[in-house]
Order: sequence, then C-alpha cells, then structure tokens
Amino acid sequence: MLSLHRAKSGSVPLAIDKTVELEINGSAQRIRLCAERTGLPPILIVQAGPGLPLLHEVAKFQRHLHLESEFLVCYWDQRGCGNASQQDAKSVTLKQQVADLCSVLNWMQNETKQKIIVFGISLGATIALQAAESESDKIKSLICISPDADTARSDAAVYAFLQEQRGLAATQRFRAKLKKLGEPPYTDPTAFQLRGRLLADMGGIEHGKKFSAILKETLFGMLRVYGLVGTVKALRNMNLIQRALLPQLVSLNLFANPPRLATPVHYVFGEQDPLTPSAIAEQLPRAIAAPEITTVLLPDAGHMVHFDQPDTVRSIAVKAGNDAHD
Repeated sequence: MLSLHRAKSGSVPLAIDKTVELEINGSAQRIRLCAERTGLPPILIVQAGPGLPLLHEVAKFQRHLHLESEFLVCYWDQRGCGNASQQDAKSVTLKQQVADLCSVLNWMQNETKQKIIVFGISLGATIALQAAESESDKIKSLICISPDADTARSDAAVYAFLQEQRGLAATQRFRAKLKKLGEPPYTDPTAFQLRGRLLADMGGIEHGKKFSAILKETLFGMLRVYGLVGTVKALRNMNLIQRALLPQLVSLNLFANPPRLATPVHYVFGEQDPLTPSAIAEQLPRAIAAPEITTVLLPDAGHMVHFDQPDTVRSIAVKAGNDAHD
C-alpha cells in the first residue's frame, strides 16, 4: 500500500516533488522524490546513522549538491526514523536495515524501470555495500561517503584523536567532557552522542562547523518538516534506534566478511575525518571486490564529505550517472 501527497517545493523549481508512503517489511516508511524534469535517472540517498532521519535535510542537499538537475533524487527516511512510530523504531536491527534497503531498491526499479545509483553516507554506505551483494541487478553504481567499516578500529582512532586534542589547547570543559566519555566501546546513546558533540566541535563531522551550529540547523530543519510533535518523535526514535543498534555495531567489521560486488563502487573520504583512519580508507577499497573502484580523499572535509566538498562529490555522482557500465 502506498499513498502520495504533494510536498512543498524548495528553492529549485521542480517538475517532480512528492512524498511516497510505503509499507516495507511491516514498517511504514517515507521517500521524497525530487527532480527538475521527468525521465532523469534515479539516485537513492541512504542516510547516516544510527537513527538519523533524512527528510529534514532535503533543503540542505538541494542547496549544496543540486542533484535534482541530473537525477530523480529519492530521499529515504529509514525504518523508525523521523516521524515514525515507536514500534517501528524498536524493530530496527542492522540486518533489517539491509533487508529494507533491498525492498526499497526493488520498489524504485519497478517505479522507474531504471537501475539506481545508491548514495550511501557513513552507516548508510555500509548498509548499501551489504545490500548491493544481492541486488546488483537493480544498482548501477554505489557512491560510498565515509562508510563505517570496522567499529573497533574506528573507535580506537577517535579515542586517540580526542586524547591528542586534550593534550593541545583544549579547554577545561572539553577535558571534563572527555573524562565523562571514557574509553570505547560506546554502546548507549548518551556516550555516543557526547562523542559526536566532541568530534563536531573539533571539526570532524562538518569541517569548520561547531556542534551548536549543526544542532541548530538540524532542529530547525526537523521543525519545518516534521512539526513540533514530529520532531519530538524523531528525537525519541533516534535514541530508541541507537539503544538497539549500538551494541550490534560494536562487532561491525566489513573486512571479516567483505561483500563481493558486481557494480562499480566510488569511495569518498575526508582528510579531517577522525572516524575513518587513513589505514581503513586505503584498505577498504582493496578488500571489497568490484568491477570498478575509485577512491577519493578530499582535503578540508570531515565525516560529512558531501557537505564539506559538495562540488567534487556532485561531480562523482554525475560521472556515475553517465557511466555506461551495466
């Protein structure tokens, strides 16, 4: 079952702007589809996580990346994210997220009659890599922004980074927060979110943007898209999903059982991203077999490379869309 309704257009004049409500594996989920004209190839945005919604960031994507001029952009609020039910949020597992993505890809191909470019961010890129192993007939290529590949190594790298910052010109307040954070692993939302705040203030999430600015932008976007009650639900759901997924993610290691892919993969990393140490950025593309692999390490970019270096990331997406590989 699905229903359609018109969504408010952004600043870009769009020929297509609608939100589709889908029933996916027993969960109510929403996808907003945007394009400047009909007939464009589809690109699916798979948001970072765990528990982060996406529909409130549509305007930000449009400002920075302008993908709607080249693609039918599909912004997907994953299971339990955003203005979803508490039951859906509690049903999230890593395995279920992969299964949901497979179902979304099947729906998109049926709707567009085209192969899909999958634009995965952080944990979304990890899910995309896992789903692509069984869904290569539906995927044209993968764009993987800062994929989560090995939680233990990533946690160790972040902890070392934060300890290094403490030894520099860190404030007393920063040192107190770092002491409160403690050592990894981080399996509860409170510690995980505190680490995110510290990393943001060090420029590791969006380069040059403090946590307070990211939080303000996020809350404003949520209120505009979900409303007050929906925003409260979105924040509640984020905590529920993190509480369920963080213990599972402790053992995440793509190197232990790397996917074998039949589609091109384009990796994009940020030089200022503490979550992805250089060794992982170098080793991951070699570990996962694919017919074509490109890797770009961008300067002045944190974990959210697509917002820090949008022109370069956009050019990678456009090239992937023009790729003749089938």
